[in-house]
Amino acid sequence: MHKDQPIHHGSLEHLLPPSWKAQITTWLAEDTPSYDYAGFVVGEHPRTATLWGKSAGIIAGIPFFTEIFRQCGCEVEWHAREGSYIDRPKDGSGKTKVATVRGPARGLLLGERVGLNLLARCSGVATVSRDMLLSLRSAGYEGILAGTRKTTPGFRIVEKYGMLVGGADTHRMDLSSMIMLKDNHVWSRGSIKEAVQAAKMVGGFALKIEVEVQSEEEADEAIAAGADIVMLDNFTGEGVKVAAKSLREKWRGKREFLIEVSGGLREDNVFDYANNDIDIISTSSIHQGTPHVDFSLKINQDQIKSSS
Repeated sequence: MHKDQPIHHGSLEHLLPPSWKAQITTWLAEDTPSYDYAGFVVGEHPRTATLWGKSAGIIAGIPFFTEIFRQCGCEVEWHAREGSYIDRPKDGSGKTKVATVRGPARGLLLGERVGLNLLARCSGVATVSRDMLLSLRSAGYEGILAGTRKTTPGFRIVEKYGMLVGGADTHRMDLSSMIMLKDNHVWSRGSIKEAVQAAKMVGGFALKIEVEVQSEEEADEAIAAGADIVMLDNFTGEGVKVAAKSLREKWRGKREFLIEVSGGLREDNVFDYANNDIDIISTSSIHQGTPHVDFSLKINQDQIKSSS
């Protein structure tokens, strides 16, 4: 576990808002909106199930998974830590024991699909985030790798959590977290200068202002107007390096600001943009369309046989 990852400094569960458990209740309600017919079949006989990891990846989402089963009357005993890496075992079984879940049979099956979907998705985001971060570090990049606000509606808290477990920055959590002025804001207001001035009037000292720019000239206008961050959007790799170096030299000793680069960045091209004149590399590729980590939950048949 690397020290530049948030998980090294405390439990990420302590970040979660008071509403997170209510969100889980809505996910369970979505999956069982009326009668649980299959639950009638199995009843509430006490059973034990094993959570198996079936593909390599970073485990992320433990608090969510645990709470899902708590609400279904079950308890979870974890055999792996949040943020730990599970690999396919070399014993030929093709799976790794990750957790044991105990409770009534109906409760285990009520929580199964919701829990597996969440854990697979969150772990997939964490795995891709960690992989890209480590690749950037190995290439000498010292700045921040961040996600974006392009998250799944109703599932943002989980996807952002996965980014943190993987060591990536969440970027702004929502529209209230930071003032980001994109091209549509600027066009609607009239100019970058006017947009920044208006934002400062309501954002006060507590909120940073970021401006998306399409050229070095627009970046100069944003910095001069008082933007805290300029986002070089959809530049070429070489264009980013030239613009970032020029902005650093031009504004040294005059203004303090951060430079972010974004727009179509992926694992196969991010190294073209990575240089230490850039403070932040942001990309939705660490959380949009990422492969899931495969898990399964199986009730232990030996226990059933011995009790029958």
